[in-house]
Amino acid sequence: MYKRILVPLDGTETAQAGLKEAIELARQTHAVLCLLHVTNDYPIMAEAPIAIDFQQYLEGLNQHGRQMLERAKALATSAGLEVETHLQALKGGRVSDAILQMAQATGCDLIVIGTHGRRGFRRALLGSDAEAVLRQSRCPVLLIRSPEERQ
Repeated sequence: MYKRILVPLDGTETAQAGLKEAIELARQTHAVLCLLHVTNDYPIMAEAPIAIDFQQYLEGLNQHGRQMLERAKALATSAGLEVETHLQALKGGRVSDAILQMAQATGCDLIVIGTHGRRGFRRALLGSDAEAVLRQSRCPVLLIRSPEERQ
């Protein structure tokens, strides 16, 4: 069925729920998990101090991403899965584009992604990467709702 499953991770409960679902699917289909974290060099920093060492900030984002990927990899390998990790630094553009490019580059035949269920102003401001992935993906996409939305 599925041979390679891409799982974008952003550190949220929703992404963690997507990871757990992908681990179960990969176990059932003997698929390889491709874990992805995308760092963004142009974050919305409404509360960040004006004076900031941008390079230090970016390295902190990358370090956090590597740690997140390692934790997810440990969880998946403890389930007996083969796992690849990918840290993608986004230089402008949308996270959804990076996800779609990684899916194509790694030959993934399923994307499992959490959706935050943003509505109203937050959705207009932040957009929906999950929706963009769903609309533009060449392979099937499994959307996992946030734990709060499932209740």
